[in-house]
Amino acid sequence: MLLWINGPFGGGKTQTAHELRRRLPGSFVADPEHVGFGLRRMTPPALRGDFQDLAAWRQGVVEVLDRAARGHDGVIVVPMTLVEPAYFREVVGGLRDRGHDVRHFALLARRATVVRRLREREVVHAARALLGGGAARGRSAAMRALDRCLERLREPEFAEHLWTDDLTVPQVAERVAAAAGLVLAPAAGGRLRGRVRRTWTSVKHIRFD
Repeated sequence: MLLWINGPFGGGKTQTAHELRRRLPGSFVADPEHVGFGLRRMTPPALRGDFQDLAAWRQGVVEVLDRAARGHDGVIVVPMTLVEPAYFREVVGGLRDRGHDVRHFALLARRATVVRRLREREVVHAARALLGGGAARGRSAAMRALDRCLERLREPEFAEHLWTDDLTVPQVAERVAAAAGLVLAPAAGGRLRGRVRRTWTSVKHIRFD
């Protein structure tokens, strides 16, 4: 089974994916952004754009996830914002056409909730700036894409929809697992330990591309 965790930037995809991985024995997180960043590194800066517009990215994601799902016994968790309907049909539909059980979930929230979450990530953005990354660029890109993402993801073809405004990350993971017919291990540690763990997950996934 493939669990595709969709949502706007700042919507909790990565945190939910890693919460699922921690509590779902044998699962693996496969992040399609790595394919995109590889393509960006091969392209001169003046020619770079949204890597999702490249057929090589869409085809590559299908090929890699097809191989991963066929060769791995556990669940493959895929955190990736994908809001262009044609690309969604090509990638998610392409995987289903190859016989894979793809369970898609769009993590939605009110605009104010997502903006608040983006602001709460300031400590991560500050760390990125200290390490030489484009923190301000990342924030502005997420904000520019927010309204389009929220509007597109509300469409029926992007179901199943999961509204997360009043849910914690463990609760979101539990809702996803239950809808997919999966049983998670109990959440480990208390609230403080969980917050530290999620902060560390955010730091580990700082992007420099």
